[in-house]
Amino acid sequence: MVRRAESSGFSAENPILILIAEDDFSHAEAVRRGLRDASVRIVHVSDGEKAMEYLLHQGEFADLASSPKPDLVLLDLRLPKMDGIEVRQRMSATMGLRQIPTVMLSTSAASRDIDLAYDAGVVSYLVKPMNFDEFKQLIEAFKTFWLKWNVFAP
Repeated sequence: MVRRAESSGFSAENPILILIAEDDFSHAEAVRRGLRDASVRIVHVSDGEKAMEYLLHQGEFADLASSPKPDLVLLDLRLPKMDGIEVRQRMSATMGLRQIPTVMLSTSAASRDIDLAYDAGVVSYLVKPMNFDEFKQLIEAFKTFWLKWNVFAP
């Protein structure tokens, strides 16, 4: 079954679930605002350990009904407690999590960070523009690609 956001049954009643792991609240809020008109449900955590707890249904996220598996993970590179690279490495090593598409969203454009992210299994690496209008354009492009054109695994 093809699960394209636009044609696969994702809707306001059955939204795409995006886990955002971002320690900068203003960045997370900008992403949330940029996606607000799409059929998405956003879960925001502010550090890497919380991201893994959510993904593994541990602690406050133990209830699978209220903390379902995300369709997409948006990870900041430099997270407290566990950075984005380590989160993605652990996802890659965990059956049931390795297939979740993961996009790294970072202020770093360093080649080393980009290489590490792709080696860890991210499917895309986006550099956060410093200009707010460009950041909004980036989120709009993200939304178009991931929520309109991308086909999600069943």
